[in-house]
Amino acid sequence: MKGRWRKLYGREGRWVDGGPASSYLHAMALLPIIETPDPRLRVISKPVETFDAELKTLIADMFETMYDAPGIGLAAIQVGVAKRILVIDLQEPDPEDEEGKRVIRDPRVFINPVFSDFSEEHSVYQEGCLSVPEQYAEVTRPAEVTVDWQDADGRHHQERMTGLMATCIQHEHDHLEGILFIDHLSRLKREMVLKKLAKLRKAA
Repeated sequence: MKGRWRKLYGREGRWVDGGPASSYLHAMALLPIIETPDPRLRVISKPVETFDAELKTLIADMFETMYDAPGIGLAAIQVGVAKRILVIDLQEPDPEDEEGKRVIRDPRVFINPVFSDFSEEHSVYQEGCLSVPEQYAEVTRPAEVTVDWQDADGRHHQERMTGLMATCIQHEHDHLEGILFIDHLSRLKREMVLKKLAKLRKAA
């Protein structure tokens, strides 16, 4: 997910900005992020079955790539790996920083995530995506969702996600199913986004 989002209903005017990687991550490499209309973005990712050093290296590289982009979420398929892996760090503002320049680092990895118990209440965010660069549009999603997942060691977890995390993990999970955020838009709005992206690429 692109690292600049504004919630339109709720916490008005709050923005999330990317930044440098967490210090606990090391020996990482930047991976190329694939962009629409690359057909790999339409592939349904397969479950992770082996939890080993190779998996942890991929996760570390995904975090490095996400922070560098900058973004707040990334799915493995966005770097060409069709595995059900998501990395997220909302990088929310540090409340103790009076100047508002520092963000809180909380890198999280979700492997084989499964959703249940979506809330009836919905939230609207202006979403962006690293695979649809520099394009943003309002998307409506359930405000809360329960997520079951495994960590890098294969341990199982469950958590009720709310707020920006709920939206972000739903956005990233879409990638595992071959879905982009622009697929949630009307045909007209989707075509407008793609035309803007084509114009941006032509000017580059």
